[in-house]
Amino acid sequence: MHGDTALVADGDLDRRWWKEAVVYQVYPRSFADSDGDGVGDIPGIVDRVDYLADLGVDVVWLNPVYESPQVDGGYDISDYRAIHDEYGSMADWDTLRDAVHERDMRLVMDLVVNHTSDEHEWFRRSRDPDSEYHDWYHWVEGSREEPPNNWTSGFGGSAWSYDEEVGKWYLHLFDERQPDLNWRNPDVREAVFDMMNWWFGKGIDGFRMDVVNLISKPEGYPDGDPDEGWVGVEHFTEGPRIHEYLREMDERVLSNYDTMAVGECIGVTPDEADRYAEDGLEMAINFDHVTLDFDEEEGWWKVREFPLTELKEAFGRWQTEPERAWPAVYLGNHDWPRIVSRFGDDGEFREESAKLLATLVLTLRGTSFVFQGDEIGMTNYPWNSLEELRDADATNRVREAVAAGDIEGFEEVKELIRYRCRDNARTPIQWRDAPQGGFTAPDAEPWLPVNPDYPEVNVAAARADPDSVWHHHRELIDLRGEHDVLVYGDYEPVLPGHESVWAYERTLGEARAFVALNWSAEPTTVQLPRRVRSDDATLAVSNYPDATEGVPERLELAPYEARVYLD
Repeated sequence: MHGDTALVADGDLDRRWWKEAVVYQVYPRSFADSDGDGVGDIPGIVDRVDYLADLGVDVVWLNPVYESPQVDGGYDISDYRAIHDEYGSMADWDTLRDAVHERDMRLVMDLVVNHTSDEHEWFRRSRDPDSEYHDWYHWVEGSREEPPNNWTSGFGGSAWSYDEEVGKWYLHLFDERQPDLNWRNPDVREAVFDMMNWWFGKGIDGFRMDVVNLISKPEGYPDGDPDEGWVGVEHFTEGPRIHEYLREMDERVLSNYDTMAVGECIGVTPDEADRYAEDGLEMAINFDHVTLDFDEEEGWWKVREFPLTELKEAFGRWQTEPERAWPAVYLGNHDWPRIVSRFGDDGEFREESAKLLATLVLTLRGTSFVFQGDEIGMTNYPWNSLEELRDADATNRVREAVAAGDIEGFEEVKELIRYRCRDNARTPIQWRDAPQGGFTAPDAEPWLPVNPDYPEVNVAAARADPDSVWHHHRELIDLRGEHDVLVYGDYEPVLPGHESVWAYERTLGEARAFVALNWSAEPTTVQLPRRVRSDDATLAVSNYPDATEGVPERLELAPYEARVYLD
């Protein structure tokens, strides 16, 4: 399958199926609605498994489908061994697993064990101070007027809530209805590992682990730096026992299976990712590039313009610095805005820039992650009111700011929300030019509104057009599957200081790829160094029809042009 294998001794490559995979992330609530209630469901995903196979992806990463009150899109789990009724049944999940495996794809579940829902039986029992479950969460005594420390929630406000009935504070690093588990308690770890083994027993192929590097909190809960954007982050990120907990997870669970284990790790560095790899977590999702547009002083509340050179540097660190950790290559997911609206041009050059972004994700070293809808170049939604939103992060922040008198209302921050809101990524998939974009029944009201650009931006139109963003993805996925150099090859930047062109080489033995991306709405010509020029290079993929063979001395690139050459 991999065409470069003959050029490199196969024994020299540390082959893993998940390294060579393209992962497609499914946000079930917004993927496909089979029963017309306006909410995507598992039978809807089953109906579209052939679509995923046709695209050529290898792994389906399923966002949480567990039982949940849906305060935070299912990341507030009330029962890890049950399926949320809006999504279907466990029998439906079994059908999905079989459908995925029958098409030689793998199924990866989301693991959320930093916190649960406040409706989880564990938390309900923990509210009794005499219960054996009381120490399963972070309950702390103190005056009802003063939280135990100054830590803040990732969604705004204090990270502590006072329970009048219990007479204590409990910790929640996210929404107040997402209490944090106390991993210091060995019974908590035992229950989590037992649950993970149960899911592997049902035939899953791995876990994507939500904010897994937050699970260790220091005893005594010391105050955090009040000048940090997220107060307390220095204490609960990379906590004192994080490596102990992850090694135990590896010994008790992960090492017993041929699994893909990838952790979402807030603030992680390449060096720390290497340590996680030693613990059994061989991929770490980092935040370096997705936080570049956060203002240094105002953080989330102000969009910072950043140069392309910073984006190159952020990716470059993860291409070259880790010695053991494997890169997880992505531009967006369910927690970030649509990538073409954020990193590309969702106006005149929507298709060209969407193809350029796909070219980057699918030609860098590492495992490629594609979020649903990116394969057709879906864009941000034009939000007009707070009532339209379901994103707990954005709504909590706005309401906190209004209550504090910092803003008068939504209208004052509408453009920021349109840019920043997580619901941008969660609007329903636009399957065709039909009412509700074909996501649900024509007369149903979807849980989030369908983007009004669905008549032009939809799957049916993209699949019918051989020059579409969808076919560009498929072509790149096929190319990556045929050439080891695009998976395992070394990364070497070319013209690293250029302000609008991102160019790089990938080399593996005698195999070489050269990628050039014009990250600009203007035509650009660059003088290439001698080492990358080649009359014999084959133009493997381009998003413009008139691109030429061979890598010349002077490379002329059209707006948002992307080229991939192979030697």
